[in-house]
Amino acid sequence: MLQSHIIDVDCTFVGIAIRLDRGYRFVAIDIRLEELDSTIWPTLADVQRLARRLFLNGSFAAPPAAEPQAAAHHGIGKEA
Repeated sequence: MLQSHIIDVDCTFVGIAIRLDRGYRFVAIDIRLEELDSTIWPTLADVQRLARRLFLNGSFAAPPAAEPQAAAHHGIGKEA
């Protein structure tokens, strides 16, 4: 029997992740996650993170508030 995990974002059921021998297959329940439907990811955490990002932001891009922190962490945008 296949093992499955409920994927929810802020208490909204958005899909399930089915454990396969090569990773986790996402099955979208919410239309906003249709782009992720039937994709396979190496870890359950990947599925949860991407589902959350797509559900909340409407895209896979990092939220704008996170970009300056990431850039600063990697030394991007610093003047010499």
